Amino acid sequence: MGPFRASFNDGDELQVAGAVVRLRVNRRARRVSLRLDRTRREIVATAPSPRRLAEAAAFAHDRAAWIAERVAELPEAAPLAPGQLIEVLGRPVRLEQGAGRARWIEPEDGSTPRIAAMGEGEGFARAVMLVIKRKAAEVLAERTAFHCERLGVAVPKVTVADAKSRWGSCRPATGRLPASIRYSWRLALAPFDVADYVVAHECAHLLELNHGPRFWAHVRSLVGDERRHRAWLRAEGARLHAFGR
Repeated sequence: MGPFRASFNDGDELQVAGAVVRLRVNRRARRVSLRLDRTRREIVATAPSPRRLAEAAAFAHDRAAWIAERVAELPEAAPLAPGQLIEVLGRPVRLEQGAGRARWIEPEDGSTPRIAAMGEGEGFARAVMLVIKRKAAEVLAERTAFHCERLGVAVPKVTVADAKSRWGSCRPATGRLPASIRYSWRLALAPFDVADYVVAHECAHLLELNHGPRFWAHVRSLVGDERRHRAWLRAEGARLHAFGR
């Protein structure tokens, strides 16, 4: 797909300087622009209208050197292999080859937990990530119940997914639909306090579906000053999304 096609569509993908460039239309934009999406590990070329997508594509090719520099700043992908020591919710966890169903092993003597999984390469990585997802679902559900009790609200349904743009999302109860909260399982790769802040953030949305003063008062009543946790996610979020890739 070259930059000088007659037309492009919203969402089309280009390859520039070895990087993925995604074309997007944003009608609120005033000009063609480029930005690095650190979560998706791609460049977004934005145009104010569909007819200017070709201009955005050409602009991306003109800025190939800038694109190469931005992509080089991304953390390297972090493949998984037996013998590695990773952190899950701030705890060191050893990866090891094992037979049978992939599982979390919590030693009775209090030593380093282990994740045992079968397979090699991508198969081993998928099995390890499945165990981490289960651990994320367990711990994040426990923390959701804890914070909901402190806020005096009913505990919502909790699920985990591999969200690309949000660490969490909340849907308060409406009509016949019960409240629900969804988290990124990759929060399990963050320090416990950071993951717990995201839980408190989403639980506070059960009372205030906004980011006004009352909302932040609820968050701070649960976890204190949230700014250091937000800063950590901004600085390290791309590394969490590179995990296992």
